Amino acid sequence: MSSENYTIADQNAVYFLTFTITDWVDVFTRNCYRMVIVDSLNYCIESKGLTVYGWCLMSNHIHLVAKANDGFRLSDIIRDFKKFTAKKIIETINEVPESRKEWLLYRFAFAGKFDHRIKNFKVWQDTSHPIVLVDNYLINQKINYIHQNPVRALIVANAEDYMFSSAGDYAGTSSGMVNIETEI
Repeated sequence: MSSENYTIADQNAVYFLTFTITDWVDVFTRNCYRMVIVDSLNYCIESKGLTVYGWCLMSNHIHLVAKANDGFRLSDIIRDFKKFTAKKIIETINEVPESRKEWLLYRFAFAGKFDHRIKNFKVWQDTSHPIVLVDNYLINQKINYIHQNPVRALIVANAEDYMFSSAGDYAGTSSGMVNIETEI
């Protein structure tokens, strides 16, 4: 299926979203980059009308089950989130000790050369692969799926032990890093 088949038709429905780093580069292997995502999600929740029901950050992509609150547009929130985090990731690469600095910047600059909308660096792939979730069964299915990502990747044995997801919130073992809603 081409990306044209995945659109956000209802700006306030609940969607399963995946944001992927250009060329699947493993950016989120260091906490400084992970915290860019955590802080940005919390900002979007507090200030941009985003409600997150589930999330999981892996080394090169993030899954969300989320919606825009009334009066906000999910497409706008996604655009702003990707734009801000792309700039912040590049800024962080330049500021922190990073053994992969030249390689990362080269990959993102190279990807940006082929997109007329990009001035310097292309950090995120264009699509967010939105899938509307029409009922609680589908919502819970996708939340369970994303929580199992770090288990399938052999990062943790139990989903709720992975800090960069909402699995601990749902298991009642921890209050996660992102201010999610567990009541749908």
